[in-house]
Amino acid sequence: MYDRILLSVDGSDEARHAARRGLELARRFDATVHALHVVEQNALALTRSASEKTRLRERGEAVLADVEELAADVGHPVTTELAEGKPAVRIGTYAAEQDADLVVVGRQGMTGVGRRILGGVTEQVLHRSEIPVFVVPGADAGTDETYSRVLLPTDGSENAARETPHGVAIARQYGSELHVLNVVDLQAAGGLFNAGGLEPEFVERLQARGREAVDGVAAEIEQSAPDVPVTKAVERTTSHRGAAAGVREYVETNDVDLVVMGSHGRSNLGRQLLGSVASAVLRTVSVPVLVVKRSP
Repeated sequence: MYDRILLSVDGSDEARHAARRGLELARRFDATVHALHVVEQNALALTRSASEKTRLRERGEAVLADVEELAADVGHPVTTELAEGKPAVRIGTYAAEQDADLVVVGRQGMTGVGRRILGGVTEQVLHRSEIPVFVVPGADAGTDETYSRVLLPTDGSENAARETPHGVAIARQYGSELHVLNVVDLQAAGGLFNAGGLEPEFVERLQARGREAVDGVAAEIEQSAPDVPVTKAVERTTSHRGAAAGVREYVETNDVDLVVMGSHGRSNLGRQLLGSVASAVLRTVSVPVLVVKRSP
């Protein structure tokens, strides 16, 4: 599944933690690893002397040297590269040059001048990337690099189905149990059809559609990986935060270690979502999220 993995590192604690997770994943899959640090174009523009530019580049080299130490600790080789430009653009270009099939990033990071950002580069990478992106939260979210329980949220769409082979591949490598979840968003349904509440028959139709979606994914897993245990769930949520709130609650209640989901999907009512659920899940869960690009 993963032959060439790209680690994006910026010197933040979050990126370092993500790099360790990526190296461990690469070791499991016996994948080639490239680590990239981008000296940010805007930071270079703010420098006033050649020595300041040199210091920025030296800082980048130190970040990459730290990744090499991590790789030695994990026991898996890494090739490092220092680049300059707009981070998200250079990450995408380098991933294409190396024919990478997975990009690993921290959920948060920092700019080249040390200013904390709330996932700005990560969000751009997710938007631009044509390959799956493995997003890792901060080190304070835990250091366990095993994935005993992997969650596959599904809405029954073709785009959501693209996540299944990735969940299966990880489950096989880590001996994981796969949880297949559909969240029935009653708040969204009520807002469209009945501000005073939903008829029980309509709620049952939503749940039946959810069960159908979950059963379809479970059947696919059974066909391709009968040895992988599967737990099926259809959960309601009335949160104004929508389906993402249901995913987060399931992660916390069931001690999920990793979420694998499509970048885009649809609501239980068939309305196309422009990545809103994936975006909200990324911002709220405390475990890594593997985001699989939607189909063209």
